[in-house]
Amino acid sequence: MTYCVGMLMDRGLVLMSDTRTNSGVDNISVFKKMHCWSVPGERIIGIMTAGNLATTQRVVSLLEERQKAKPDRHPTLLEAPTMFQVAEQVGILLRDTIELRPDGGTSRVNFGATIIVAGQIKGGDPRVFMVYPEGNFIEATVDTPFFQIGEAKYGRPILVRGYDAAMSFEEAIKLLMVSFDSTIAANLSVGLPLDLLVMEKDNYEPLHERRVLASDPYYQAISQTWGEAMRDALESLPPYSLDGNPNG
Repeated sequence: MTYCVGMLMDRGLVLMSDTRTNSGVDNISVFKKMHCWSVPGERIIGIMTAGNLATTQRVVSLLEERQKAKPDRHPTLLEAPTMFQVAEQVGILLRDTIELRPDGGTSRVNFGATIIVAGQIKGGDPRVFMVYPEGNFIEATVDTPFFQIGEAKYGRPILVRGYDAAMSFEEAIKLLMVSFDSTIAANLSVGLPLDLLVMEKDNYEPLHERRVLASDPYYQAISQTWGEAMRDALESLPPYSLDGNPNG
């Protein structure tokens, strides 16, 4: 399992992903799930992946290889005129990869995957898409300003309550840290390190990139302080009485 979030802000985009993959409790590995391509002054594109590792690695490898191929062979992320067409390319690759699975569709192994595509191409706005295994996709909007893939349920309530499109990048990162910490505490299939990428609107290079390790002092402070704040908040709520009087 995994956990990735792509968040649309007034100032740009914030992406965060974990790095844990597992095939059972005794087979846990670390693999990068966030990838970024940029052409300074012209475009920046990031993707995050969740699902079958062989499927997602093939899609990412094909995207990388297309950057090296002759222009007349394949369209590339660095040539697509819009983010919509970037998402379309990723969707086609994902669908075709799943359909070409070596078992011919007879295995019980789930070869499915989901991908978040985010970025900006000069002349357009920052955009975030969620690409499904079938190759189709949806786009983040004012009403649905962030996407989660993987193990989403534990961290979602925090994002829903805390998100504000006008918040600073620093506040957004703090919110994501809490969301990921809550998910990691609840599900062993999500784990550190975390990868973080911030894309500022009309700045076609990463504004901030970071790998957050388990030993990271800021992450440790967030985890400890959030736990204490939750306990303090619980204690501050009106007391419940077993005699039927809710005010004690």
